[in-house]
Amino acid sequence: MIRQLVNVVVLLLIVLLGGAYLQPRIVHVERAVLVDRPPDAVFPLVNSLHRFNEWSPWQAYDPQMRMTYSGPESGVGARMEWSGNSKVGHGSQEITASDKDARVVSTIDFGEQGPAEAAFKLTPVAGQTQVSWSLEIDMGNNPIGRYMGLLMDRNVGPDYERGLEQLKALAEKLPASAPAAPDQAVSSPATSSNAPTS
Repeated sequence: MIRQLVNVVVLLLIVLLGGAYLQPRIVHVERAVLVDRPPDAVFPLVNSLHRFNEWSPWQAYDPQMRMTYSGPESGVGARMEWSGNSKVGHGSQEITASDKDARVVSTIDFGEQGPAEAAFKLTPVAGQTQVSWSLEIDMGNNPIGRYMGLLMDRNVGPDYERGLEQLKALAEKLPASAPAAPDQAVSSPATSSNAPTS
């Protein structure tokens, strides 16, 4: 009886382990929204980690989130680190590519979960802008991570949708004929109370 039970447990573990490696290692999440402003009005809002704080979808999870900034105010090399409650955790993000009015790519380090890549793509559409926000993360060879990857779209997608709607609302408050206000210069790292951009 005990041997049969052991055999069943071993078989179950083998099935679960094998099933994990049938799941994709790279997980992709993406959402989009149409903003009634041209790309040059939207771009400053996604090209600056400071400006992100104006439409962050995670602020409500931890209003006391601590954020530290370094590097330039916007564009390649702009970096922030965050630390908050269990809902937002801790990590860092750095802009690694920035094509004016078209694309912004960042590398995000979630700590134990490993690195990920977030990207904004701005596509002009008849005077408007389609903003696509994506997240791509390598779940590694950990079988638990592979199963967690199945929940990524469900967990992250709604936050992205909320963030994009807040970005849309912010951008559309700007005068139709004027681009977003220029970023303010920052001479030294600063702290703020908002959540990460993943």
